[in-house]
Order: sequence, then C-alpha cells, then structure tokens
Amino acid sequence: MAGADTITHARVLARISKRELARRAHTSPAAIVEYESGRRSPTVDTFARLIDACGMGYNITLFSTAARERRNMAGNRLSQVLALADALPHRVASRKCGFAGFRQLTQPQTQQQPQHQSQPQ
Repeated sequence: MAGADTITHARVLARISKRELARRAHTSPAAIVEYESGRRSPTVDTFARLIDACGMGYNITLFSTAARERRNMAGNRLSQVLALADALPHRVASRKCGFAGFRQLTQPQTQQQPQHQSQPQ
C-alpha cells in the first residue's frame, strides 16, 4: 500500500475528516489533500505524525530491492511465456507415451469375475 493510500485508509478507519486530521497532526488541510492525492510525499516523521493522529500504529519493513527486482523479472518472464503459449496453435494431446504400461493405465478397467472350477468328488 502506497503512502497516499495508507494515509487515506487510516483517516477513513478513524472516521475523521481531512480538516480534523490536519488539526490533530498540526498541519494544513491543503497538505492532507496533497498527501492523499499522491501529489506530495510526506517525510517519514510527517507520515508517522499523520498515522498517529488517526489513532493508528504503523510498522515499517525493510527488504532487499535486489530480491524484489528478481521477483519482478521472473514475473515478467512468466507473463511473456504464458502470452506465447496462448499465441501458439492448440492441438489435442496424443495418447502416446514413453513407457509400456501407459495404455493400460489410461483405458478403463473392466471387472473380471474369477472363474472357479469345480472339482469332481
């Protein structure tokens, strides 16, 4: 969730107006409008003050941007592969397989009754 969305979300959850948030956080209503629209980014201290003014807590998580970049690249590559797969002509898969018992596994099994031979007495 981006900073602007987080501020708006916290304010809505607290059920207060932008003017009331500005009063509680000791800033102007215009600044709140700028922050919530994303036209302006608050400093970390201002962000904390805004969230605190909503009566909410916050948790900042640090992570490696290199790991995020690798995930993004893998996601983009997967999207490209799936798009290519959709663009290829489709055909029905053959029933041929590389091992001998495959046909027996894919065909329905019929129940055979055991035949008993009666022995003369």
